[in-house]
Amino acid sequence: MKNVVIIGGGAAGMLAAVAAAKCGHQVHILEKNEKLGKKLFITGKGRCNVTNDCDVETLLAHVISNPKFMYSAFYGFTSQDMMKLLEEAGLALKTERGNRVFPVSDHSSDVIGTLTRLLNRLDVKIHRMCRATELLTESGHVCGVAYEQDDRDKSISADAVIVATGGLSYKTTGSTGDGYVFAREAGHKVTATMPSLVPLNIREDWCHKLQGLSLKNVRATFRSGKKVLYEELGEMLFTHYGVSGPLVLSGSAHIVSALAKGREITLSVDLKPALSFEQLDARILRDFDENKNKQFRNSLSGLLPSKLIPVIVEQSGIDPYLQVNEVSREQRQRLCGLLKGLTMTVDSARDYNEAVITRGGVSVKEVNPSTMESRLLGGLYFAGEVLDVDALTGGFNLQIAWSTAWLAGTSIE
Repeated sequence: MKNVVIIGGGAAGMLAAVAAAKCGHQVHILEKNEKLGKKLFITGKGRCNVTNDCDVETLLAHVISNPKFMYSAFYGFTSQDMMKLLEEAGLALKTERGNRVFPVSDHSSDVIGTLTRLLNRLDVKIHRMCRATELLTESGHVCGVAYEQDDRDKSISADAVIVATGGLSYKTTGSTGDGYVFAREAGHKVTATMPSLVPLNIREDWCHKLQGLSLKNVRATFRSGKKVLYEELGEMLFTHYGVSGPLVLSGSAHIVSALAKGREITLSVDLKPALSFEQLDARILRDFDENKNKQFRNSLSGLLPSKLIPVIVEQSGIDPYLQVNEVSREQRQRLCGLLKGLTMTVDSARDYNEAVITRGGVSVKEVNPSTMESRLLGGLYFAGEVLDVDALTGGFNLQIAWSTAWLAGTSIE
């Protein structure tokens, strides 16, 4: 039996504790908040997208940063393994569109409650309101953790320490980058961090007039110059600052690095992806023919949401009071081009408080992918978002947390 100390009681910390305790170790969780799983509580808009019920190759394909590092972890503890663990512990699950897995209750608190019951059953010691301050080391091996509790400095001895502190996203949940400090103090490189899976600020003023408008079945294309960085079909939302929604969050994962380097990024939205340019032109001609005595500004209600019409009319450059039978072929073609490519400029990403995850973290080159143990300091392990690994939305980032945590917890001998 080893004495295992886990810094952080979020998704990765809780599962690492379960894994280590199942291996017969005495486990302690040091959690700075008053309760466990504070960030897990707000994931999936409070429903908690537990994982994605897919095969390992699909998991790997959805990892943006360092997918090869995840090979052993994903094969060692799959999405189905996580689902089985929760279901055997009494949590009913359901699978929705895109293989996204949620608790049947739609309450993230039930996921946290299930993991907490497992921790209690396995006699894991949970130290709440307890902030780890320093890794204690001796002869190239970790030997304990110093922490603060009740305004007093304390320490706990350890044969192994798992750092599962999360990243920098949603700082109010306690994700304040502590794990990066511990990693650097142990000699590890921490790659540049930035918000990811995050809404975007848009430069054009007309975009802000569309606040609250949700578009479904549109195609979004992000470009840096002529180079396409991301293209996908789905749903997006206009906000008071720019754009959000599933399409935008996924797209952000592909562009935040380019934004950080100062590159200009454009977002082009095909409002009618099911129609070719020629088909759309024919459709507009039919609509104009049916509304031949109407002004242009009143002729698009069959084609577009009402909130979008004034913006499209303005951007088209066509006189809004022009009768549609007077709209020229050139003007109509320009309108088609606009509907097939409504283009805006991405100014910047929103900050960490709106980011689902953090891009960057502890360099995976200095972590053993077969065990999650540091290559630099014996007995030190990393799990979850603190690592330089991130993925797209759909339960993939939580599966990274579960798989790395399980591997870390079961690798302690």
